[in-house]
Amino acid sequence: MKDMARYEKHILLNEVGKEGQRKLLDSSIVIIGCGALGSVIASNLARAGVGKIKIVDRDYVELDNLHRQFLFDEIDAKKRLPKAVAAAEKLKKINSEIEIDAIIADVNPSNIEEIIKDVDLVLDGVDNMETRFLINDACIKNNIAWIYGAVIATEGMTMNILPGKTACFRCLIRKIPPPGALPTCDTAGVLNTAVNVIASLQATEAIKILVGGEIRKEAIHVDVWKATWTSIKVQKQKNCIACGRKIFEFLDAKKQADVTILCGRNAVQINPNIKSKISFEDLYDRLKKVVDEVLYNEYMLRFKVEDYEFVVFEDGRVIIKGVGDAAIARSLYAKYIGI
Repeated sequence: MKDMARYEKHILLNEVGKEGQRKLLDSSIVIIGCGALGSVIASNLARAGVGKIKIVDRDYVELDNLHRQFLFDEIDAKKRLPKAVAAAEKLKKINSEIEIDAIIADVNPSNIEEIIKDVDLVLDGVDNMETRFLINDACIKNNIAWIYGAVIATEGMTMNILPGKTACFRCLIRKIPPPGALPTCDTAGVLNTAVNVIASLQATEAIKILVGGEIRKEAIHVDVWKATWTSIKVQKQKNCIACGRKIFEFLDAKKQADVTILCGRNAVQINPNIKSKISFEDLYDRLKKVVDEVLYNEYMLRFKVEDYEFVVFEDGRVIIKGVGDAAIARSLYAKYIGI
């Protein structure tokens, strides 16, 4: 028997009420990615009383996460705990009456449908575009609502995606950008208050969807430094490859990056399989702010971060030396190259 008294202030809200709170307690969600956005979303929705929360993340807690990933502390970083595990441990102390599952996994075409099955809603806390396109495919195919969210520097964006009712992510962004075309938090930085704002908007929209409230159909862009709030109408495209034509390139692995562990070399090669050339000049300009040494010529770009050496080729292919684990290599690629 759930103790409804802990949700008293929710129940007092006309927008939620006792019936809405019961719906939250009966709901099931999955948060894919438990870094900056995911940790705030998880905290808000666990406290709100969402009955079952799955937290999926492939990474572990590091000291430089703590300024923006609000569920974690220095002990988690010292122990190098998996983020999904550290988050679940914290949340179980916050709300012991709900079910919280920690899944340490690299979300990919072979496991995403199993991860999202039987949930009411998927929330995006990931750090790369490829996984967002994959989430979009899987949710449309399985008719599951999801909420996109992203933050960089002082700004962020979020959008509700309800299959059959709203535009989808590929109506908003039709093609995945080439490797190195977009900044990442590790090259451009991120203001922690921007994380709080976007994640709180995502959590609010999640509550609205789960209790049956009025759903926002526009995307929202916020710059917390400039104090601007922009609503963006996204038209549902009849000929959209995903929600219109039901062609799921990322779910069918046609657009999935190839990851190869190079035998005997303690290195991993990542090939994004994107027909676009990388701009060494643009990537150099971003990386020189955060790494000690970055060099390039007409054939390749090289740089080192801690114990890892990156060799980037014009087609976006990267060899990362000093790592033998595919999931770690994907995380490093997303941090410093970004797709």
